[in-house]
Amino acid sequence: MLTVSNQALNLPVSAIRRLIPYADAAKRRGIKVYHLNMGQPDVDSSKQALDAVIQNKLSVISYTNSAGDLELRKGMVKYYASIGIDVDEDCINVTHGGSEALQIAIAATCDPEDELIVFEPFYTNYNTFAVQNDVILKPITTHIEDGFKLPEMSEIEKHITKKTKGILFCNPNNPTGCLYSREEIAKIGEIAKKYELFIYSDEVYREFCYTDTPHYSAMHLKGLDDNIILLDSVSKRYSLCGARIGFVVSKNKEVMKYVLRYAQARLCVSTYGQIASIGAIDTPKEYFDNVKKEYINRRNVLLEELSKIDGVFCPTPNGAFYAAAELPVDDAEKFAIWMLNEFNLDGKTVQVTPMAGFYASPGMGKKQVRLAYVIKEEDIREACKCLKAGLEAYPGRI
Repeated sequence: MLTVSNQALNLPVSAIRRLIPYADAAKRRGIKVYHLNMGQPDVDSSKQALDAVIQNKLSVISYTNSAGDLELRKGMVKYYASIGIDVDEDCINVTHGGSEALQIAIAATCDPEDELIVFEPFYTNYNTFAVQNDVILKPITTHIEDGFKLPEMSEIEKHITKKTKGILFCNPNNPTGCLYSREEIAKIGEIAKKYELFIYSDEVYREFCYTDTPHYSAMHLKGLDDNIILLDSVSKRYSLCGARIGFVVSKNKEVMKYVLRYAQARLCVSTYGQIASIGAIDTPKEYFDNVKKEYINRRNVLLEELSKIDGVFCPTPNGAFYAAAELPVDDAEKFAIWMLNEFNLDGKTVQVTPMAGFYASPGMGKKQVRLAYVIKEEDIREACKCLKAGLEAYPGRI
């Protein structure tokens, strides 16, 4: 009998994309769907990135270095220096987006049955990458009631075993929008140093911080050069999701030696994606200021509208462009599907992402949804009107 692999059977379905067929079916029925489900920014991509692609003079699209184009890596050295991170080009390997960055980082540092501590809810694909590498995620639950803040150091230490290889987290956080403080990152650093653990720091939303205190990178921690592996991407920063360019960044020479071997196995990343990324490095500060202002406004509009809906609880997110909300429903996934299959308000409905798939602990997040405020202000208001009407009509409301 021809069969697929056990690993394939165990791969989770994407929590973010699994309901897309329902949305597509709704659109075929003539329903307008407001997408609060996916972190695809609608702001214009960096003009400098687009111009770099348009103006290139290549006559042959050839392979590039497996570590990434040297010009791009040198450009990223300057970018990191501008935010207080001191690395050279040998500390950087260019990847197919932040996703491959994490896949390779895990593969290069973890053996089967090794354990990674994660703070749930976490980016759903962390679970996928763990399954691909036969690594076990050890979740520590954070709670919506207190804004998903990190637990005390003693609570983290309880989860450390002889098999623990590192701590993996996203800051600012996807899916919660929580922004971890300097003190919280320092806490993780202390634990990593004490127990000789890797820190896998996913910082792809670095530019999306909405407090007066600047983003504090794990790379700013002192005395942990060999412990820290930074995972980064141009996708959100420059609105270049389709370019598929990310980075593994570490001062650990042994780790980077083997990261390169994995990179060599897939030859190289997209030439045009790298050209766009080289151009994007020259994006002016004004671009980021405008984008930040826009997202703060969208966040505030979303919170304002959600506050008008009885039974909805949503803590204020201070980073990324996501909000996690608890709904007065029996099951958020059933509700999300019902909104797409059976409900519309004047020919309109909304797609949200159920958050159970962002947890590893069974039963967690059953009533929660992630809302991505990546659509325009007027669309957010209309989407929330649909959400309010849908919650009032939903037969499984509690």
